[in-house]
Amino acid sequence: MHDKLFHAVEARTDDLVQLTADLIRFPTVNPPGEAYTPCAEYIAARLKKRGYGVELIRGEGTPGDTDRYPRTNVVARFDGRTPGPTVHFNSHIDVVEAGEGWTVDPFGGLVRDGRVYGRGACDMKGGLAASIIAADAFMEVNPDFPGAIEISGTVDEESGGFGGVAYLARKGYFSKPRVDHVIIPEPLNKDRICLGHRGVWWAEIETRGEIAHGSMPFLGDCAVRHMGAVIAAFERHLFPALDAKQTTMPVVPEGARRSTLNINGIHGGQTEDFRPGLPSPNVPDSCRLTIDRRFLLEENIADVKGEVTGILDRLKRERPKFDYAIRDIMEVQPLMTERDAPVVGAVAEGIRAVFDREPAYVISPGTYDQKHIARIGHVYDCIAYGPGILDLAHRPDEWVGIEDMVQSAKVMAVGLDVLLRGRIRA
Repeated sequence: MHDKLFHAVEARTDDLVQLTADLIRFPTVNPPGEAYTPCAEYIAARLKKRGYGVELIRGEGTPGDTDRYPRTNVVARFDGRTPGPTVHFNSHIDVVEAGEGWTVDPFGGLVRDGRVYGRGACDMKGGLAASIIAADAFMEVNPDFPGAIEISGTVDEESGGFGGVAYLARKGYFSKPRVDHVIIPEPLNKDRICLGHRGVWWAEIETRGEIAHGSMPFLGDCAVRHMGAVIAAFERHLFPALDAKQTTMPVVPEGARRSTLNINGIHGGQTEDFRPGLPSPNVPDSCRLTIDRRFLLEENIADVKGEVTGILDRLKRERPKFDYAIRDIMEVQPLMTERDAPVVGAVAEGIRAVFDREPAYVISPGTYDQKHIARIGHVYDCIAYGPGILDLAHRPDEWVGIEDMVQSAKVMAVGLDVLLRGRIRA
């Protein structure tokens, strides 16, 4: 039934590989937000040649946006011959730093042994390329299709999405009546549909002390020792309690089906760049700890925060001179799209058609831009589906399989067929 679509995708395999490699060669590292504009312009130029109406939209005033590092997003739209729903493919173009341990050029776009290598190959420039090819193939086979197709390349997902999808959602780009269905090609494996994600609370805890000469610490009050007491209390009380919290959400991997807390960073005393390699002769009067708390659909955000502040308040009562401040950095509620939502059924049909088996339904351990589409744009018919293996994201020698991208593009093309033309296999 879908043979024409599949052949149209397969005929574009070389184009798919070249597009992926080209995208990887833009070093769109975040932070600070390098090469956003040339990457967005490249996508815009390609889609404009295909007949899309294209906008380049800067997330002005958002975190990190400067004239040197503008938060440049691209949104493209192709209207069909007759009115109908709009399907939007949203991919982020930013990538994390390359880091150490690579055996290939992280921004070389190397093609070897059926894979395309590079930072962002699976997370998620391969998914972006697959969505573009899927739309090309669908429009070739169905030139008179109803409705509209949108493709976006957005920024800053790796740092919260505030200059990208959040900004665009506030401008109405992810709201009805403009958009009805959203597919985010994140790398959750080619035969799985991601319905949503766990919740997240980022916060900074500061313990306070009193500065004094390092040779006479008894005259001061060490904020780092106070923070040590915080970490010890977390080890004794908080981490065991979190390990006991389990969810019915189908989170992958298995270890993420419980509540977790990560200590992202800690710093106390004089700044490390003040006198590199030389110690500070002072008792530190401040120590800061950044926490990353991931929570479950069954948990309440007030209780999540209360578990931490309860420990801090107890220390304040019990530990001499202990004082603290806590600052929220970001909070995101858990999300889970219903299994009977239209976009879920459409992509499920694509997986059945390509792989001849039922899809797996999963929840992401970390958040992604679905949070803004739902909470700001109020479009809930949204999932993540794309090629790539999640475990490879952010690692050295990141890669995406060529065959995986081809098969995922076929799934996306079938999804378009179902959502725009109502073609479901009997």
